[in-house]
Amino acid sequence: MPKVNYRRIWEFTLDFLAINLGMAIYALGWAAFLLPYHITTGGMTGMFAILYYLTKFPISAAVLIANAILLIIAFKPLGWKFVGKSAYAAIALSSFLELGQQMMTDESGHLMQILGEGQDSMACVLGAILNGLGIGIVFLTGGSTGGWDIIAALVNKYRNISFGRALLILDFLVIASCWPIFHDVRMVVFGYVTLVVYTYALDMLINSARQDIQFIIFTNKPDEICQRIISETCHSVTSMNGEGYYSHQDIKVLITIVHKRESVKILRLIQETDPAAFVSQSRAEGVYGNGFNVIKP
Repeated sequence: MPKVNYRRIWEFTLDFLAINLGMAIYALGWAAFLLPYHITTGGMTGMFAILYYLTKFPISAAVLIANAILLIIAFKPLGWKFVGKSAYAAIALSSFLELGQQMMTDESGHLMQILGEGQDSMACVLGAILNGLGIGIVFLTGGSTGGWDIIAALVNKYRNISFGRALLILDFLVIASCWPIFHDVRMVVFGYVTLVVYTYALDMLINSARQDIQFIIFTNKPDEICQRIISETCHSVTSMNGEGYYSHQDIKVLITIVHKRESVKILRLIQETDPAAFVSQSRAEGVYGNGFNVIKP
């Protein structure tokens, strides 16, 4: 009888919960802030928001139909793992969008402007932040939101265009299309503002979650510093022999990577042990193994 891998089950459960949480936050941004104030942005959801403003065709249904078609096309070239996660994310997004719109619709059938009339700027910022946080949570699980991700992945597979550039071009075209359709400069401006804030929130979440600090320490007291790092933190140190090219004196070079919150402790530790040490501190994004992030294929 095969052994049950509880760790894999736990990781799958966490990913499942994270994708649902991310899609719920993303849908809240649209239903509570962007749609009631007639604001759009990039992405497939932004494109279907424009369709909703024109025809009142439900965004949730449009997202589900479009993703189903794209996933069928992408199944063979992109593989079942990518398609499987994207399919679930698309279903979750469609469900949460429908639920969010129902909750935000008043008795007259209009979406409620919970911030009050004329609060377009604040709605733009809040909606974009929620969009960025929601998508960021999904990305941290290694998942995909479907939509443009599928098209960009296909373009990247068959053409020499990067994934990010393909997404940027598609987002730009969606927002720019607001002008010939609505002849409304406001929608175009708010669309690009939303895209910038959304991208910033997404980057902040992903980078802060994966950001650690690397220290390179040139010191004449390597043993003392190594012992303190090992005893006072949960991290180890790599020691290498070095030589000053100008002085031709031997010196030890220590390298350690710690969590961002521990950087002040390491600096104080070095200053107390060897005030004459030469220290380089830099960000290390995406550190895996030995007390840091788990490597996920």
